[in-house]
Amino acid sequence: MSRYCEQCGKAKKACICRWIQVLDAKTELWILQHPSEVKRAIGTARILTLSLPNARLWVGEDFSEHPELNTLLAQRERDTYLVYPGEMAMPISRLADESQTGTRLRTLILLDGTWKKAYKIWQLSTNLQALPTVTLDNVEQGNYRIRKSPKAQGVSTVEAGYLALTALEGEGKFHPLLEAFEQMIDDQIRHMPPGVFERNYCE
Repeated sequence: MSRYCEQCGKAKKACICRWIQVLDAKTELWILQHPSEVKRAIGTARILTLSLPNARLWVGEDFSEHPELNTLLAQRERDTYLVYPGEMAMPISRLADESQTGTRLRTLILLDGTWKKAYKIWQLSTNLQALPTVTLDNVEQGNYRIRKSPKAQGVSTVEAGYLALTALEGEGKFHPLLEAFEQMIDDQIRHMPPGVFERNYCE
């Protein structure tokens, strides 16, 4: 018998399924996950794919020749943006102000990995480099209490998804994403040996 949950993929003692709520989002989220993130107990991408029926997740480093992704990117009725910081990135608040016309689909791509791994995905994937980029200008500070980020405003993948959807579709209905995230983090902290969280993650 597997010690991993068949639905969320996490160890059964750390299963997050009980905190998941299925949510309706008009915006599609596609997650490109670095292989190093697949088995991480504190990974958050699965919160998005379990909560959002139209979310997709692919694992890899170089997506240049990814057949399914490239087929979807080629669809003319789709507007696709990569959530990635850069000099030419559009603030997501400005994207939110742009009206969507007709039946066009809006898709955001998130890179799931450390800053170094996300940069590696972007660097190798030439198809991503051709996409317009957006940056999350509604970030205050991430609450990923058990993973340290080199950036003060670094956020987890689920927080990035929440911020993006909130900017485009409004406050309110996406709070369950953060609630599941908080529950997951609290559960991980509870399973740490005494003193580990205080020594390693508290300033």
